[in-house]
Amino acid sequence: MSALATERERADAAAAPPAGARERAAEPATRPPTGAPHSVVRRHWRLLLGAGVVAAWLVLWALLKGTQTLELGGAEKTDVHVWFNGLRDGFDAARANSAVFEYVVQPVTNGLNGAVAFLQHLLSQPSAVRPVPEVGWLGVVVLLAWLTFASAGIRSTLLVAGCVLLFGFFGYWQQSIDTLIVTSVAVVICAVLGLPLGILAARNPKVSAVVTPALDLAQTLPSFAYLAPLALVFGIGPAAAIVTTIIYALPPLVRITEHGIRAVSPTTLEAVTSMGGTAWQTLTKVELPMARRTIVVGINQCTMAALSMATIATLINGPGLGGPVLQALQSLDVGSAFVSGLAIVLMAIMLDRTTTAASERSGIEARVQRGTNGSGLRGPRVRRVALVVGAVVTVIAIYLSRTYLAFAKFPSAPDFGSPLAKAVSAATDWTVGTFSGFTGWVREAVTAGLVNPLESLLAQSPWWVMALVLLALAFALGGWRPTVVTLVCEAVILGTGLWNESMKTLATTLVATLLVVVAAVAVGVWMGRSRLVDSIVRPVLDAFQTIPPFVYLVPALALFGPTRFTAIVAALAYGVPIATKLVADGIRGVSPVSVEASESMGTTTWQMVSKVQLPMARSAVVLAANQGLLYVLAMVVVGGLVGGGGLGYLVVSGFSQSQLFGKGLAAGIAITALGIMLDRIAQHAAARFGSA
Repeated sequence: MSALATERERADAAAAPPAGARERAAEPATRPPTGAPHSVVRRHWRLLLGAGVVAAWLVLWALLKGTQTLELGGAEKTDVHVWFNGLRDGFDAARANSAVFEYVVQPVTNGLNGAVAFLQHLLSQPSAVRPVPEVGWLGVVVLLAWLTFASAGIRSTLLVAGCVLLFGFFGYWQQSIDTLIVTSVAVVICAVLGLPLGILAARNPKVSAVVTPALDLAQTLPSFAYLAPLALVFGIGPAAAIVTTIIYALPPLVRITEHGIRAVSPTTLEAVTSMGGTAWQTLTKVELPMARRTIVVGINQCTMAALSMATIATLINGPGLGGPVLQALQSLDVGSAFVSGLAIVLMAIMLDRTTTAASERSGIEARVQRGTNGSGLRGPRVRRVALVVGAVVTVIAIYLSRTYLAFAKFPSAPDFGSPLAKAVSAATDWTVGTFSGFTGWVREAVTAGLVNPLESLLAQSPWWVMALVLLALAFALGGWRPTVVTLVCEAVILGTGLWNESMKTLATTLVATLLVVVAAVAVGVWMGRSRLVDSIVRPVLDAFQTIPPFVYLVPALALFGPTRFTAIVAALAYGVPIATKLVADGIRGVSPVSVEASESMGTTTWQMVSKVQLPMARSAVVLAANQGLLYVLAMVVVGGLVGGGGLGYLVVSGFSQSQLFGKGLAAGIAITALGIMLDRIAQHAAARFGSA
């Protein structure tokens, strides 16, 4: 710590002005330095270019507003959309004739559908020969509890048992177990594919160079973008839902596994090699054991991503809790949406806490040797006895659930779901009735003051003006590379025939991002300056990050109804946690020496924040804006389910109306292009201005 402080002091001393410089700076200048205007232009030419582009844009918008906007009616289709409809029909016809479908796609589809159907008949739905599942509710509860105890300890066991029972008491037993099935199958496949890939990427830089861009692309795309193309190939159903979930959940597992293997001490690896250890021995005896905890963290992140995507995959007929939430949202039944959404939240908490506890087992096993295993039992022998006893109890519970109907079919009482739904609906009606003036004022203020003007500026400008503006701003913010990417993405969006809807989605995204950044800076600075505030607020932010994005739509819909502002509120709740934590960490990372020096000069709190901490934490703030933008785009698109409009609404329409499938597929492609364009611009801008 003292060495770090010394290095910080040296850096501050190096950055400090030389003796007498402050006095010279205070003297009035009689003559501006030669070449000062030219120097200012060279230093700030990007900002000046951006300002000039915006000024020219406003003039052209005022002159050409509403012309050449490429606006498309709701049921109107372009030739591309018609071609996509024909492509879907061609895919359907090719399933019986194409060798690729017969020997590659169809076996994968049948295998995944068969695995899900087998597990459903085993655990959640009536089997072919029984009116109830092969393993009834009692057997499922005890089996899950025993598996949790074996991997994560007694506390997690109690949490899992309680949550699983609540699924049934809420009235969503079958849907909850189906969600667990889809999530578990996807996570197992991700582990089979992702762990070897992460290990290979860690040990081979060439593999890492190939894999990393693919992972970047998979993590950049909003979740809606996966649905239509995969439904086109695999059809709607569990197979497409699982493949979609795998693509979405695989990147964090591969990245974290690669990081864990790379983090193993080179000194340790050299010692093993010097002792004659082979590559396989080094991997299995050293690297994997030392990276085990990190790898389990990767499985935790993979599991949470899989649950998030499994709920959204209900749009392509994926089984699980997403169905009740979607039906309730479509019928504006806030009470039912809340109960089913609460079941998803409980499942997220259950899986998050269980996998987190499992990641700490390495520390627990170390404590076993000292007489305690961290789960309330003393000694490894007692734990082994407990596992054996638990296995016997599990077998008995499975037998009872197969023999007696009361233990096979989840009881209808007690019923927590219906009373809770009615109470939530009543509370929602009261809240809306009481605060409708305030919520309506907020909605109209943001919509009229921010959303409508920006949407008019973006969507009512001629398409070629908007295209040139985006190219110029990409160059001003990030340079040539994001400009080239922007040009390609603009061509793709134009090709989809959905330029106007893309600009509407972009407007909503930018407004929501602005609100996210404002909230993140305000709360993040507060957290960064106060350990007490951080200890109170951070767990709340962690809890918000645990919730799947689908669930954020429920309270937003309850308060603001089906509007574009509802999508913005949901995006705000989804994007603020990650951005706030980045800002808070950046503020806390400001050199204490600089803070102390500023305090000794008598600076006020506002001066400290605005003149010292925020400028020195600029890179963290820019990164927070970057991440907030990507989170917001993902949520704004999902907001199409609750009146958000734009590309998200077209994707949903494509799944619900057969004749609009091509338009929905085109909207997914446009979302992909928009996401890549924004990500490239934001990343290069973060790198450029964060280090400035």
